[in-house]
Amino acid sequence: MQNFAFMIHPMHAGDIARKFKFARFVPDRAIEKAFSLLPPMKVSHITGIRSPYGEAEGWFIACPLTVRLLMSLPQEYVLNKIIQGGRVAEKLGARILGLGAFTKVVGDAGITVASRLKIPVTTGNSYTVATAIEATREAARVMGHDLKDASLVIMGATGAIGRVCALVLAREARRITLVARNERKLEELAVKILYDTGLAVKVTSGSKKALQTADVVITVTSSIDTVIEPEDLKSGAVVCDVARPRDVSRRVAEVRDDVLVIEGGVVEVPGDVEFNLNFGFPPRTAYACMAETMVLALEQRYESYTLGRELTVEQVEEIAQLAKKHGFKLSGFRSFGKAMTEKEIAGIRSRASEQKIARPCQIK
Repeated sequence: MQNFAFMIHPMHAGDIARKFKFARFVPDRAIEKAFSLLPPMKVSHITGIRSPYGEAEGWFIACPLTVRLLMSLPQEYVLNKIIQGGRVAEKLGARILGLGAFTKVVGDAGITVASRLKIPVTTGNSYTVATAIEATREAARVMGHDLKDASLVIMGATGAIGRVCALVLAREARRITLVARNERKLEELAVKILYDTGLAVKVTSGSKKALQTADVVITVTSSIDTVIEPEDLKSGAVVCDVARPRDVSRRVAEVRDDVLVIEGGVVEVPGDVEFNLNFGFPPRTAYACMAETMVLALEQRYESYTLGRELTVEQVEEIAQLAKKHGFKLSGFRSFGKAMTEKEIAGIRSRASEQKIARPCQIK
């Protein structure tokens, strides 16, 4: 039996209240502060992961810091909390640790954490990229977009995930706009893409204008707040939101029934999996970053597979192949926490088509 641990954390005080019922009656800031004083802890035992090549079990380890605290407290304090969580994993017998959500964003994206633990560490970003690209391709297809001719925007393009998404998709898409705040890094990425593929991409630090002409969007910024609002999107657009917390405002789901927003990186896990923790997903499904840790355990690849912010296309392709070998696969489409049916998607596409027909009439 192979084993692993995966680190999670509450996004906000409401997540703490889901696990500890008494917290519902305490002000958010108070419960957030009180919870942060606790040591990292095991919150569940994961069982039943089975592939044709072996079995695995694991544990969810909770770092008791919300997104706000992870991003605002002194970096060394936060890293020490994460490392303490890693030591809990070591005592449980885990042979590899996966970092989830913002625990893999802090500092140098896992490098320091790995250097201070006795077990290898992975951020899961390689498989997150693989599944985000697969989901984007399929969502574009069902909405009638040919990816090679569509206007594609990648938000957060200079981050670890956005950068590799850009490098992979530059092989097939011909109209790409990269969006990020660091213009120097944007230019460097554009030069690399031109050198590798011959494609000249557009770059900008202004997301609003780029979004308004986009047919397909992959968004993976590290923003704590939402960065895409209903008025930003073109009718018929597909948005793959890989970021946690989400980049796309929930208002989009409420007022834009002519765009398709999907969550990137959601996969089915092979076997009769019991996570013994409610993180808002249907049975047997998990984030791709969680799944990468499981795949590496099943494959007995106990190594720091994905660390830092320089992912490679080769890593993404290899982990996708290993995941397929063990029976992991894309889990349909989910939008704002719920599964999308074929009928719902057909309705979005139909309303988008009606908008395109109506617009020329309005001009007349």
